Amino acid sequence: MHDQPAQPGIRVSLGELIEMRHRVREVQLFSTPARRSPLIGLHHSKLRGRGVDFDQVRVYQPGDDVRTIDWRVTARTQEPHTKLFHEERERPIYIMVEQSKRLFFGSGLMFKSVLAAQAASLIGWAALGHNDRIGGLVFGDNEHHEIKPRRSKQSLLQLLSRLAKANQALSNDSQGGRDSFGLALRRAREVLRPGSLVVILCDERTLNDSSEQQLLLLARHTDLLLLPLSDPLDHALPNAGLLRFTEYGAQLELDTQDAELRQAYRSLADARQARWQRLAQKLGVPLLALNTQSEIIEQLREHLNAQRPRKAL
Repeated sequence: MHDQPAQPGIRVSLGELIEMRHRVREVQLFSTPARRSPLIGLHHSKLRGRGVDFDQVRVYQPGDDVRTIDWRVTARTQEPHTKLFHEERERPIYIMVEQSKRLFFGSGLMFKSVLAAQAASLIGWAALGHNDRIGGLVFGDNEHHEIKPRRSKQSLLQLLSRLAKANQALSNDSQGGRDSFGLALRRAREVLRPGSLVVILCDERTLNDSSEQQLLLLARHTDLLLLPLSDPLDHALPNAGLLRFTEYGAQLELDTQDAELRQAYRSLADARQARWQRLAQKLGVPLLALNTQSEIIEQLREHLNAQRPRKAL
C-alpha cells in the first residue's frame, strides 16, 4: 500500500514517522551516562535477573537490587553505586499502539490516531538510540500486527511501516471491533518475557473492567508506561445547539444547550480520567495522558518536568 497524499493532522506517512528520529534529542525520554530522565525507574526493573556482562557503574537508585551494589566505588565516593550489566541495557521495549476507528477523530491540532502514531515513533527512536530491543503491536478494530523485539533499526522500521499502513487505512466507514484492546493485552502477556517495558498508547475510553484486569496481570511481570489519548470533545460538549450524529444508518440528536446533558457528559469524562489515575497509582507506574491540543514533544516535556524530583530548598 502506497502512502496517501499528505493530510497533515489527519493521516501520517511512513516518511513522517521516520523523520521523527530527528526530534528525539528535544526530549529526554531515556537516561544517558550524562543525563538522567525522570522515567529512569523504567529502565531498572526489579524483576530482571542479573546479567554476566558487566558494563558500567552508576549511582544507586531506589528499587535497584542491593546485591549489585559496588562496595569499592561506594566506599571511595561515599555515595551508594550499583553495577549495571549489559543485559539491563538491552531491555525489550514493546510499544502497543492503537489505530482504531475511535481514534480517527480530532478537534485540535491532529486526529488522535495521528498523535498515537507520532508518540509511538518518537518513543521507538528514543529506545533504539538507547540500545534497547524494539518491538510492538499495532492493534485496530479487527486485526493486529505484531513485531518481535529486536535490537535493530529494521525492527523499528517494520513497526512504523505497519503503523503507517494501519493509520492510512482508517476511515469513518471502518467497522468497530470487539474489545481490541483487551485482545491485544492478552497477546502481550503471551509473548513478553519478564522485565520488558510495555508502552501503551490507546484511546482514553478503552479502559473497562476487562482491560483493567489484563493490565493488572501484565504488570506482574513487566513494567508499564501508560499514555491514554483524548480530544477536548471527549471531555466537554460545546454549547452549540442541536448536533446530529450518523453511524451505520442510525441517527442520534443531542441538544447541547441542555446544561444537565453537558454536565453529565463532563462527569463521565472526569470518571474516565480518575480511573486511569487510580490504576497508575495502584500499579506504581507513570501515567502520561496525551491530547490533540498541542504537539507531542511539548506534552512529553511537560509530563517529564512534572515527574522530575524537586530539589529541597
